[in-house]
Amino acid sequence: MKPKEEKWYHKLRNKYRLVIFHDETFEEKLSFRLSRMNVFVLVTSLSVFLIIVTSYIIAFTPLREYIPGYTDLNLKRDVYVLKQTADSIDAAMRQKDLYLDNLRRIIGEGDFPDDSTSLANISLQRGGVYDTITLRHSSEEMRLRSEFENADKYALQTDPAMIPEAYKRATSVSNFFTPVKGIITNKFNPTQRHYGVDVVAKSNEAIKAALEGTVLFANWTVDMGYVIGIQHHAGFVSVYKHNSVLLKKEGDFVRAGEPVAIIGETGELSSGPHLHFELWLNSSPVNPEDYVTF
Repeated sequence: MKPKEEKWYHKLRNKYRLVIFHDETFEEKLSFRLSRMNVFVLVTSLSVFLIIVTSYIIAFTPLREYIPGYTDLNLKRDVYVLKQTADSIDAAMRQKDLYLDNLRRIIGEGDFPDDSTSLANISLQRGGVYDTITLRHSSEEMRLRSEFENADKYALQTDPAMIPEAYKRATSVSNFFTPVKGIITNKFNPTQRHYGVDVVAKSNEAIKAALEGTVLFANWTVDMGYVIGIQHHAGFVSVYKHNSVLLKKEGDFVRAGEPVAIIGETGELSSGPHLHFELWLNSSPVNPEDYVTF
């Protein structure tokens, strides 16, 4: 009678011995007592561990970039930034090309559309009526033009006769404070584009405001160094150039005689320590010696 066959799941618990012998001496080195169940559990645990480690590397380390099919997460953002930069450079280059093209035309290397030809054709087509037009200006119109141009904010009228008398009487000489006491070395001369007076004084001398007003400009310029300009009442503006230090900033209110700067020789157009003082009335330069006693 055949013995009853053992079921397969019972065989999983059968014990086996794994022995490692020395090849020549047959000395027993290691011995393990195993079962099929133990081997199955060990292999399964090792496989799960390897799967977890591999998933972690793919998800959280840069090594995933070396795996085919994966890419850098910042790549799209970098491409977007590069595209924006390229578009900005392209737009800037087009603007530069347009600027250079217009500049070449201005200096004579290109031609602008000439309107004179079209006007001439219209004149010929209409029987030359434009040739018969004569322009005449009345004395009233000329006076109006002079007053308007003189009142323009950016006009540079240097003719004292064009300055209204009302502005001259608005501020008398006694109301002005001397910015700095010294020797005048260069006088007011608008024909030579010298719209003020140069006053030489002691080193580190404080420069005072000629009238009370509001600082409308206080900054550095290449030609004039540290410059400060003050807006006064009655249309007066005083300008102080070549200073070594500015004591006020734009928007500050100053009173007559209050220090606004320190005398110096800053700027490329300065030949020594001095104050270049300008006085403007109604946007026109006037002789500071007519108002200030130095």
